[in-house]
Amino acid sequence: MAEEYKAERTITAVLKEEQQVDKVVRRLIDRGVPSDHISLMGQNFESKTRIAGFISKKDVILGGLRTGAVFGSLFGSLLSLFTGMGVLFIPFLGSVVAAGPITSVLLGAASGAIAGSAGAGLASALATLGMPKEKAAVYETRVKAGEFLLMAEVPADKSGEYQLLIESAGGEEIHVNESTLPRPCTGRCNGVDDLSPEIRSHLSEAAQQDFIASYNKVLDETNDETKAEQQAWTEIKDKYDEDDNGIWSKEKVTT
Repeated sequence: MAEEYKAERTITAVLKEEQQVDKVVRRLIDRGVPSDHISLMGQNFESKTRIAGFISKKDVILGGLRTGAVFGSLFGSLLSLFTGMGVLFIPFLGSVVAAGPITSVLLGAASGAIAGSAGAGLASALATLGMPKEKAAVYETRVKAGEFLLMAEVPADKSGEYQLLIESAGGEEIHVNESTLPRPCTGRCNGVDDLSPEIRSHLSEAAQQDFIASYNKVLDETNDETKAEQQAWTEIKDKYDEDDNGIWSKEKVTT
């Protein structure tokens, strides 16, 4: 029986070229890091010009991640390694292509669930993960400049090895967090207590139940946590409005 992969730390780095990103991701996977523990974010993937024709702020639901076959046919071989990729509109940054568990953090940032109903930028979202604010601001600036953010969740006893791998392939501004990225639930949500605090604190009791029901339904169908969270957030935004405290609690009146 294969040994279970135990992710304990998150290495974050900036890479200037998409070719460098491709090299790092493939090396990480070859060295045993599962693709669902690697996150990517950037604005200038090769498919950007083809996306620009039909993706706009209006097309991308604020706080929602656009996923599905339409994106799978556009992105290159690198992003095809991931599930749940899509385009997300982040306040103060614009539309980014994202893949991997970072999408959960970005969903919270775009919906305002991290920094109040005004909406949070990438720097605010990353700072909630325990990054120094100065480092988080550097990451936001460099993504905005067209570079790429890579995050790899790795075992603690191998973090040095993986950090050297990323550095040798051109990784810059490397930061190591003593934790992994937050997930809505660890696997299936069996109740409100399973919801991560980041999500639970921004949903009313009724909205929490709706989130869980939608999340579990999609997870059972697809076994894809990113798609499950995306659909759950979409359902919340279809059914509720935020109150003045940024909590999704006001049920919409349907006519």
